[in-house]
Parts: sequence; C-alpha cells; structure tokens
Amino acid sequence: MKKISLNLRSSLAFGFDIITAAVAWCAAYLLRFNFEIPSEHYIVMVQTLWLVLPLQAVSFISFGLYRGIWRYASVLDLKRILLTILTSTIILVVLLFILNTTINIPRSVLILDPTLLVLMMGGSRFIYRLILERPLYSLKLKQGKPVVIIGTGYTAITLAKELTQSNVWTVVGFLDDDQSLYGREISGFKVLGGFSNLAQHSQQYGFKNLILATSKLKHSDRRSILFSAKELSLEVLTIPSADDLISGRLIVSQIRPVDVLDLLGRDTIKLDNSGLLKMINGSSVFVSGAGGSIGSELCRQILRYKPKELICLDISEQLIYLLEQELKSEFTKTILTFIVGDVKHVSRLDKLFFQHRPKVVFHAAAYKHVPLMENENVSEAFNNNVLGTFILAKASKKWNVDKFILISTDKAVNPTNVMGATKRLAEMVCQGLQDKKSTHFVMVRFGNVLGSSGSVIPKFQQQIAMGGPVTVTHPEITRFFMSIPEAAQLVMQAGFMGKGGEIFVLDMGDPIRILDLAKDMIRLSGFTEEEIKVEFSGLRPGEKLYEELLANDEKTMPTPHEKLRIASARGVEKKWVSALIKWIAVMQKKDEQTIKVELKRWVKEYDATLNSRKI
Repeated sequence: MKKISLNLRSSLAFGFDIITAAVAWCAAYLLRFNFEIPSEHYIVMVQTLWLVLPLQAVSFISFGLYRGIWRYASVLDLKRILLTILTSTIILVVLLFILNTTINIPRSVLILDPTLLVLMMGGSRFIYRLILERPLYSLKLKQGKPVVIIGTGYTAITLAKELTQSNVWTVVGFLDDDQSLYGREISGFKVLGGFSNLAQHSQQYGFKNLILATSKLKHSDRRSILFSAKELSLEVLTIPSADDLISGRLIVSQIRPVDVLDLLGRDTIKLDNSGLLKMINGSSVFVSGAGGSIGSELCRQILRYKPKELICLDISEQLIYLLEQELKSEFTKTILTFIVGDVKHVSRLDKLFFQHRPKVVFHAAAYKHVPLMENENVSEAFNNNVLGTFILAKASKKWNVDKFILISTDKAVNPTNVMGATKRLAEMVCQGLQDKKSTHFVMVRFGNVLGSSGSVIPKFQQQIAMGGPVTVTHPEITRFFMSIPEAAQLVMQAGFMGKGGEIFVLDMGDPIRILDLAKDMIRLSGFTEEEIKVEFSGLRPGEKLYEELLANDEKTMPTPHEKLRIASARGVEKKWVSALIKWIAVMQKKDEQTIKVELKRWVKEYDATLNSRKI
C-alpha cells in the first residue's frame, strides 16, 4: 500500500510538472508578443510543444525530481530543478539547430521559457510546503503541551517545525547559551534566553517540558539542566544522536525521555575516516566475540566503511543469531558471514582463515565477569582469555593478517583478580608474537562501557524497577565509563594507528563514583533516596575499589589523536610466550589456589591482596 501511494504521488507530481512545462512554453510566447501572438508564431509554438514536452519529461525523470517530497522541499530541490531545466534547454536548442534550422523560435522565448518554468516549478513546491506548515505562521493558538527546545542548530529548528504539525505540542521557543541570539527569532520561533535561567523562563512562559536537541551541549551543562529540571518538576526529553538518525530526517516519534546514558555521555570524538576507510574498505574483516556488546558495535561501525566481507564469530548461537537478524536487515553490499565457533578451535580457525583471508582481525572474545572468573572458573578464564588469544593470534600470523587488534581492559593494570591477570597475559602474548615482518598486533585498554551486559547500569535499572534497594558494593568505589559506540570507534582508530606491539590507552575521562551514579539514577527515575534506598553489599571476590589505566611502572606517550595514548608497558619475548602456553596446559590439573600463587611468576604486578589493603 505504501509503495502504491508513493507511486501515485510521484505520478501526480510528474503530471503537474508536464502541465507546468506546457504553460511556461505558451506563457513565454504570450509575453514575447504582448499577449497577441501572430498566426505564424502560434503554429510554431504548437508544433514545437510536441518536441519540448517529451524532452522535459525525460529530463525531469532522469534528474530525479521525484525522489524528494514536496512537503520537505529545500534549496537542494531548487538546485536540481535549475540543473534539469538548464540541461533540457541546451538540448532543445541543439536539437532545433540540427533537425530544422528553418523553424523560427524567438531567442527571447528560449530565455523566458526556462525562467518561467523555474519560477513555476520551484514556487509551486515551496507554496505547497508553506500551506502544510501554516500552523507555524498562524496566529491561532494550539492546545498542545507547551515545550521549549534547547539548542538553535539545524536539528533543533527541524524539530520545532515537526512539532508544529503535531497536536500534542506547542513550541514556546528556544533556549541557547549564545547571548547574541537572545530575543531574536529563528524560523518564527523566539530565542527566549539561556538555560542557566531555567526557573525564570519556566515561570514566565508556563512550560513543563524540555527537549534537548543539540549535540554541542557540554555534558556538565547537560547534567546541570537535567537536575535543575527535576527540581522544577519539568519533564526532560531528548532526541537520538546524529548517528542514530538513519532515516535522514527527524520525526516526532523519535523523541524519548532522557536516561542515565545521556547523563554519563561524553563529547563527540573525531575519527580519521580516511585512514579507517583505507584499512577497511574493500577488505575482509574478522571479529571474534561478535555477538557481545563491544563486538556487535564493532560490526556496526565496520560496515560503515564498506568492507568486502565481514566475518562475525561467537561461541554463543543465540548472540550470533540476533546479530545476523540485525545486520541482514540493513542494506549493504558487504558479504556477511556468521559463524558459531570457538577461538580455541585450531582447525576450525584454519579453515575459516583459508576460506575468507581476513586482512584485519578484531579480537573481542573474552570472559570478562570478575567475580565469576575468580572462583570455580579460573582454568576456563586462562583457556579462553589467554590460550584463545594465542591460538587466534597464531592463525592470524599464519594467514598473513595485516592487523590484529586485541580488546583489553583497565582491569589488566595491576590486576587483583584472575580475569584482569588473564587479560594482561593476553596483551603480553601479542607483544611476544610481534615481529617486524608479519602481523601487526595492537592492544587497546579501556574501562567499563555504558549499557553492556556486564555493566552496573542494567542492574541498577532492574533494582529501581522492583522498588529497591539499589546495592552498591562500597561507598567509595569508582569506575571509568565510556559509551559502547565511542569505545568501538576508538578501538578502530587505534587499530589503524598501531604499527605493531603498542598498547593503546583510551581517554576514559574522570572516574565516576558508583554511589553517585546510583543516586543519579534514582533521581532520574522520579524517586527520592527515601523511597528507593541504597545499601552497601561489600566488595566481591577480586574486585578493586578503583580501576587504573596504567601500571605503577608504566608511562604513556601521546599520539596524534587526543583520546589515545600509548602505554610503555613491559614487553616479553617469543620464548616466554611458549613457556606460558606450556604452563597453561599443565596448570589445568592444579587446584585454583595453586594457580593463583603461580600466577605471580607470569604477571609480576598481580596482587590478590591489593584489594583488601585499599579497604
């Protein structure tokens, strides 16, 4: 039904333009001869009309005049109309000269016709848009809920125009921190002032709703607005980020309430898109752990750079199925291959690498849950995180992979738990396998990601939904946080920049106190701390009071990217890696306490007692 409707609209628009072209041709003659066309010119006008109209029709269709929607007519549509008419006029002159030089068409007609046609076709589209947007210019008061939009950029203006078509909202105006705009109007909407005087504006204009519609807002300002609004009992809404607006235009249904991810969000990062395009475009890319939080976002980001093939591997059938359903729903020319498999399966990897010949490997597969790996699952943590990395790295070298990017963690720094120690060993394995001639191994460390399956945020959300209490392990515990898209983008950036053997450290910003995060989430959910209590449950096995991005003996060097630095970590040799792999094979038969004691020999900075000393 939708397709038929679109075809009908296009046909009507096409028919209107053909009639307009005929009217413009006749009007050009009328104007040329002061509305008294001589009989000999009248005959020429009618005869040539049968040449002009088919030519214009072909031009209209060829230049895509009917891809757009009249309701959203813009300067781009006007440029397309100008180019179409100019081209068809030139072709007409050439045809008339080639076919029959005896046809006498006044030169003024050949100037008036395209001029009139541009005015009529362009004008009709903008008049149509003006009619549809009449509430924007009407003095009639709407009965919708008063709302103020924060921001004055293109997105904010587009949103304001969209809201005028809704009976739910009445746009009061904009708020912006640019004082030069105060009191002025943008597209008929007044800039009321700055958001620092939110209480005054709310009382004066009587609105109870705010919409954040700018990506330029500093997160300190965003936080201030959110909590000022809560104190004033204002509902704060937001719109998706630019990356999420895949449809190309903003629609009212995309407006949503703010949540803690908006509160903790970070400033937009700049990527070397040309460099990433060079690394990925047209290449075969392999992602392990592709069904996880980071792995799946890497797949989404990689597809933007149009690889020849994307091979997604995960040990979880359910996760790889969900990823398959998501990615195959998007239009892409990239060959998508979804593999259920284990990075420890040597022959399976050999077969996959022989068949697909990846140029770049992103290794995100790992066990990451600290308390779960600390007891009863120690040997599995070594098998998956260390041995799995070794086997995948060896396969990458064997099949001449250009870049191998290991997703590491801040828990690998001065580890106090098995999971962190195994990730540090995975880094050292890659360092030990690095040589000058083969695969370039790049390691990337970062902290917690917002919204991941192991993040504290989903846990807090569930506890608040159940009425509390919200459990925090320690009143002083802190963590670094980063959004999943930002982490994936910086991993890719580091992968491109890495020359081999480096450990990149992501700029995680300032650490966030988990107690403050819990209180913020309670307030954003509309509750008070009396209604939803916070309780302290004590540090879990292997859990640190705070995380670090560098070990005690590590320093960093800057890189061309402001969000990336290189850690000068202790390296190892290839024979050390071989000895480690042999130890992992032997330690399978040992008890977990013995393994933890012997672990100190391989990771000197590992200290299981460090956690208790900090408390």
